[in-house]
Amino acid sequence: MQANTMKALAKTHPEPGLWMGHYPVPEIGPTDVLIRVNATGICGTDIHIWNWDDWAAGTVPLGLITGHEFAGEIVEIGAQVEGLNLGQRVSGEGHLIGNTSRQSRAGRFHLDPGTRGIGVNEQGAFAQYLKLPAFNVVPLPDDIPDEIGAILDPLGNAVHTALSFDLLGEDVLITGAGPIGIMAAAVARHAGARNVVITDVNPERLSLAEAVADVTPVNVAQEDLQAVAARLGLKEGFDVGLEMSGNQAALDQMVEGLVMGGRIALLGIPPGKSPVDWSRIVFKAITIKGVYGREIFETWYKMIAMLQNGLDVSKVITHRFAAEDFQDGFDAMRSGSSGKVVLDWTGMQA
Repeated sequence: MQANTMKALAKTHPEPGLWMGHYPVPEIGPTDVLIRVNATGICGTDIHIWNWDDWAAGTVPLGLITGHEFAGEIVEIGAQVEGLNLGQRVSGEGHLIGNTSRQSRAGRFHLDPGTRGIGVNEQGAFAQYLKLPAFNVVPLPDDIPDEIGAILDPLGNAVHTALSFDLLGEDVLITGAGPIGIMAAAVARHAGARNVVITDVNPERLSLAEAVADVTPVNVAQEDLQAVAARLGLKEGFDVGLEMSGNQAALDQMVEGLVMGGRIALLGIPPGKSPVDWSRIVFKAITIKGVYGREIFETWYKMIAMLQNGLDVSKVITHRFAAEDFQDGFDAMRSGSSGKVVLDWTGMQA
């Protein structure tokens, strides 16, 4: 039997920060499971909520338990749930979907317009226990440890973006060497890309990218991207671009660096409105695809398969803290110099 109360991190004040407090353990319904959380990852979304920027203030209700990247084990199962077991190690899809939209009824669950997110709209995973619909549960194989299970959500973003286009034998440009961009670089190499170039202006992030994956890091504040492409023998440019930074200058540079008929997958979100030279995109016949979240559940299948077949993103985790030391974890993430930051909940006392 689990305790009646639990510790959790919540947004309780309309100002920067999160606060650890005691909350009731969630009560599950007949189609839910209760998960004891072992590890959580800190996401860029969590940083927005911590900072209480305009997006967070207009989206996140006060009192919400935040966090959506997690791994744990099932400790209670709803009466109508089949195919899951007590004690089973799991992660899960944090997008809670409806079943009435055209997209959901067609099986394109990630495009459901009524999607709500745990840790953003619904009670989240920075807690000792999490209630989750059984539909959203993703079992973890024994060879995937909890700390990797806790970053499958952002890895899924990287996989969804990277696999938007065929990468076999292609030359790939990635703009933005944050943790998701770095993981996308590793995925691109695993998927058979010939050259993978990743750009940024943060030397620590570029060094991390080089440690995680077989990539060519380029500091665009110091190096000319066109010269790098020429050095690699790319006479016409890159075939595929993965824009992960949300920086307009990076997107402009990507458009210029692509071949005629090049393809871009956009995951980075620019702040506000950005000027775009659409004529340049049209005359280069460039295809642009916006990417949101993960394909439910195809992306989960592919990334777990790749992890079991040699994809190694473990080095992207640069900081590990006990959940009690969440302040240190958020400080590391907010510094802009870390990779993924993981909080360990296993030693937390109720």
